[in-house]
Formats: sequence, C-alpha cells, structure tokens
Amino acid sequence: MKTFSKEERLCSRKSLDLLFKNGSSFLLYPYRVSYLFIEAKEDFPVQVVINVSKKRYKRAVDRNLIKRRTREIYRLQKQTELYDILDRPGELLLLSLQFIGKQKYEHLFLEKKLNAALKKLQTNIGTHEIS
Repeated sequence: MKTFSKEERLCSRKSLDLLFKNGSSFLLYPYRVSYLFIEAKEDFPVQVVINVSKKRYKRAVDRNLIKRRTREIYRLQKQTELYDILDRPGELLLLSLQFIGKQKYEHLFLEKKLNAALKKLQTNIGTHEIS
C-alpha cells in the first residue's frame, strides 16, 4: 500500500477550514504539523495536505521540489507510522504538513525529520477526542 491516491489528499475547503480553526499542532523544524480527528466514513484513515509558503519560496520550482520530496517520504512511511495505529472505523485524521524551513534540504534530512514528526504525532494522538 505504498500509493498516494486522490482519496488520501485533503482538498475540501470545508475540511481545511475545520482543521486550521479547531485542530491541534506542533512544530518540529522544518515542519509544522496540524491534525484533527473527525467522524467520517472514508476508505483511508488519513487525509493529508502538504504546503510550502509562497512568501518564503518565490519560485514555483523550489516549492514543487520540496512538496515532491515531502510527498514521497510521506508515501513511503505512512503505512508503518500512521495507518497501523489508526484502525478505528468511522474516524478520519485530517493532517497538514507545512514546510517552514528557510532553505532546501536534502532528501535524507527531510526523511529523518518527517519520520520524527510522525512519531511525535503518534504520541500526541494516543489520547484524542473526536470533534
């Protein structure tokens, strides 16, 4: 299950607003992770959005490079780090991965940091409530 399909992407404006207004977040440089559990019947337990600031990275090629790297790392790690612990039916985790770093980092550095962020997310969602 190392795919990243359309159903796993968070595209709904309503869900995005709900995530950023009511969700919890933490910072683990170079990522800010926001998350929120909602009640929903979806095929996948997590929907994720990956964003890079246009203010910090003016050129689209730079933003796209960071998003591609982050998306690839997430795609490879999601099964072991998230899906295996989220086996509750009727719940959906909305997740935002915001890149706030000041420079373009290598793939290995981003992989290590995103892995650490997902592990911290595991500990934070150990005790959660559905909104």
